[in-house]
Amino acid sequence: MAPRTLTYKTDSDVVKNEGRNRISRDEGTIANGSGILRPGVVLGRITASSKFVPLAPAASDGSQNAAAVLLENVDATSADQRVVVLARHAEVVIQSLEWPAGITATQQAAALAALEAKGVVARNGV
Repeated sequence: MAPRTLTYKTDSDVVKNEGRNRISRDEGTIANGSGILRPGVVLGRITASSKFVPLAPAASDGSQNAAAVLLENVDATSADQRVVVLARHAEVVIQSLEWPAGITATQQAAALAALEAKGVVARNGV
C-alpha cells in the first residue's frame, strides 16, 4: 500500500498582497451547515444574519454576492464557527480561489467584480 500524500492550502497560498497591519482581514462567522471549508473559498454573506456561507449564485438571501475570501480551514458542518476572512485592500491568487460546483463563467466574473469593488483583486499567481 502506497503512503498517502496530504496537501494543505494555507492563507499564504491565497493571499498575494494585503494591507499593512492586517487591515485587509476581518473576523466573521461561518454559518452552521456550511460544511468543511478550506482557505480560498469565496464567501457570500446572508443579509439577515450577517453570517458567511460559501458563495451561492442562485440564492436570493445575500449569499449570491461575493463578500470575502476565507483564510483558514474550518468545519462548520454542525455549528457556527468564528473565522478570519479577507475583506478589503488585498490581492489574491486567482488559481487558489474555490468556487461552488456548477458556477458559470458569468457568475464567476460577477463574483470577481464584487470582490474587486471591495478592493480584493484576483491576480494570476506565479
